[in-house]
Amino acid sequence: MTDATTPTPKRASLLAVDERTRKRNAAEARFKIYGIVAICVGVLSLVVLLAAILSNGIPAFQRTVVQVPVTVTQEQYDAAESTLFKTKEYEGLFVAALSAELTSAGIEADISSGALERLVGKVGNNLRQFYTANEVQLGQEVLFEVPAASRIDRYFKGTLAVENITADNRFIQPQDLDVAEAMKDAGLMATVFDWNFITGVDTGVDNPGGAGIGASVLGSLLMMFVVLFLALPIGVAASIYLEEFAPKNRLTDFIEVNISNLAAVPSIVFGILGLAVFIQYMHLPQSAPLVGGFVLTLMTLPTIIISTRASLKSVPPSIRDAALGVGASKMQAVFHHVLPLAAPGILTGTIIGLAQALGETAPLLLIGMVGFVARYPETFLGGLEGPNSALPAQIYNWVSRSDAVFTEKAWGGIIILLIFLLTMNIIAILLRRRFERRW
Repeated sequence: MTDATTPTPKRASLLAVDERTRKRNAAEARFKIYGIVAICVGVLSLVVLLAAILSNGIPAFQRTVVQVPVTVTQEQYDAAESTLFKTKEYEGLFVAALSAELTSAGIEADISSGALERLVGKVGNNLRQFYTANEVQLGQEVLFEVPAASRIDRYFKGTLAVENITADNRFIQPQDLDVAEAMKDAGLMATVFDWNFITGVDTGVDNPGGAGIGASVLGSLLMMFVVLFLALPIGVAASIYLEEFAPKNRLTDFIEVNISNLAAVPSIVFGILGLAVFIQYMHLPQSAPLVGGFVLTLMTLPTIIISTRASLKSVPPSIRDAALGVGASKMQAVFHHVLPLAAPGILTGTIIGLAQALGETAPLLLIGMVGFVARYPETFLGGLEGPNSALPAQIYNWVSRSDAVFTEKAWGGIIILLIFLLTMNIIAILLRRRFERRW
């Protein structure tokens, strides 16, 4: 009798890829492809967005101007100031100077009052303001650089539909474009960088070409000063107490939950709160950067508190234990050891919170920062208490107007706002890398 031998099963080679491994590798490859596609879609969307912003906003930094040398004598100045319609008299002086330049350039054009307004708008008041403030220039040749009318400006920027211009159009007519082309060839009209858009103020609905965003930028900076002055010390102090000193009980748990909830509250709710408390109850001045700073401080505090607590938590407990072990008090351990190590995260969270507040519009609308034409304040305190606008509020104001030039200005304002936000984020990154310590 012989024993039956059982055949030994063949073991699969470790170098061979079985079916389960093949499926797992395929799933990993698909997930990697999904990730690459998602990144590509996100980058493509960002590129399309930036291209749209730049293509629509860059023309706002350029403007077409009419450069005409004008000489006003003392007799002409006295005669103009003695009449009832002074602006009309100065406009006639400009028409005479422009007609003389056109004649010397060999351009045949009848520059009547209506045609002049279609080309450069109303210029009489500009001349009067200049000579009233600079009487020493009387009798001397002065080169006036007057902004062209908005439709002429759009024509040279390529954003005006020429085929829709008819002879009965009261804003621009076909012969006006021929005159503008001839003036540009003769050097009387040119496209220059519009510094007034960066440093100027809003001009209302009647002069879209002369509108600037400088006063609104100053209003935003004043609000950010108020937010930084209030939100940083309050937010950091609250974070240090909750994270390092507060007892862990139901009250502190309730506070922490509500801070997290406040970070998710829509900004318009803070605007309603600011309207009810700061304006209607406390009777603070409406449309003032001081009130806007208070509202944005309430909105920014939860973000700063959450980021500061996360920075404090990231400091290893051994740092606290070592400080306490050598005889330091609880406060000394926190302020001399923990807080300096958490400073990069605190600064980063604060700057990100300020950047978020800089782009908010809804709270500013509710406290009335769009109901007037912004102007530069005479003093710092006057700027805080006086009415002003802000970057996002001014952009909203321009978009709501009908003239296409205001929409162009709004795109340019978005570029300036993005530059501010990008600068603040770069500063946050540099500060974090500068003060960050690894352990």
